[in-house]
Amino acid sequence: MEALTAMLGVLGLFVFMVLPAVIGLVRERRIDRQIRRAEAARAAAEHHGRPAATAGRSRPAQGAAPHRTARAA
Repeated sequence: MEALTAMLGVLGLFVFMVLPAVIGLVRERRIDRQIRRAEAARAAAEHHGRPAATAGRSRPAQGAAPHRTARAA
């Protein structure tokens, strides 16, 4: 019975140590899929004759005020 308890304890620690890495990998794959979709959408928009600036602005127009984000308190 002690061996079973020890084995379950080691298995629990292993899961506890590996779980953050697995969560990070899943998150990275989701972000990669989003990036690929965005690139495909931009390429499709450019292929259909629309300029890239209308498909998704990559930089502000000249004379536009810089965009500022709110800071956390």
